[in-house]
Amino acid sequence: MVVQAYILIQTDVGKAADVAAEIARIKGVTLAEDVTGPYDVIVRAEARNVDELGKLVVAKVQTLDGITRTLTCPVVHI
Repeated sequence: MVVQAYILIQTDVGKAADVAAEIARIKGVTLAEDVTGPYDVIVRAEARNVDELGKLVVAKVQTLDGITRTLTCPVVHI
């Protein structure tokens, strides 16, 4: 079963579009859009398990220039 999550991202001022475009190229990211509101970019991502999802967020997303904070929200099926 695939683990899916939304990653809510805050960026430096004026960097949302660049960050969204760069994140969209990461393997495991299915959608990356710049938005308005308290977060600047919303990403939909998937991985084989929670550990791989964590590695994607920590090693690939959080290391990009322009990102100041992330909040990962795993999808649950209740």
